[in-house]
Amino acid sequence: MTIVLVFLGLAGAFGAWWLWRQGLASKPWLEQGVIGDAAGMDAPSPLAAKVGLGFFLVVAGSLFTLSISAYSMRLQGADWWPLPVPALLWLNTGLLIASSFALEWAKAFARRADIRQVRAGLFAGGIFAAAFLAGQLLAWRELYADGYFLASNPANSFFYLMTGLHGLHVLGGLVALGRTITHAQRTLDARKVRLGVELCAIYWHFLLLVWLVLFALLTGWAGDVFEICRQALT
Repeated sequence: MTIVLVFLGLAGAFGAWWLWRQGLASKPWLEQGVIGDAAGMDAPSPLAAKVGLGFFLVVAGSLFTLSISAYSMRLQGADWWPLPVPALLWLNTGLLIASSFALEWAKAFARRADIRQVRAGLFAGGIFAAAFLAGQLLAWRELYADGYFLASNPANSFFYLMTGLHGLHVLGGLVALGRTITHAQRTLDARKVRLGVELCAIYWHFLLLVWLVLFALLTGWAGDVFEICRQALT
């Protein structure tokens, strides 16, 4: 339980810091300007959109933190038999890294108002992310064919649970990314899609970070870290 609280505390602290960086503590009612200059009042506020995404990331991060904490405590059981990690996961990790870099590329060119490069980055990010999901399904199929079923072993259950949960978040991100791509195709002004591109890039970096942590767990690299934390907190 102590480990769970520590992880949740770290996730909450990171979320609070991120929201502060987005300007949550600012006082917009003190900003000076001409009322008539406030064009596009009906458009979503960039601050509101980023704060909303920040809250979602805190909630999603807490969900992953709970699953990781449960994993770290459950793997000490006598009935825990680690399953072999499919080699395909290495390729999938590379695909997700490439997707994150592609969206960072799109974000950089959105700031330069280069709509062609923005479209290219968004398309590349979407293709790499879709390939990542396809690779995850192939990894599941490979394990299932080798007899590693969901209910056969607690290790199997956690593998399917955590990779499936992450995959659902990637799928949801693809829906949002698809809408951003559609908007980018309908305009020649990159400034009109800059906010959407930035939000997608932030979300993709979050997905990459979560996956790298999960990958370290599933490959056994994080076992020593958990043991050190457990001994330090007991």
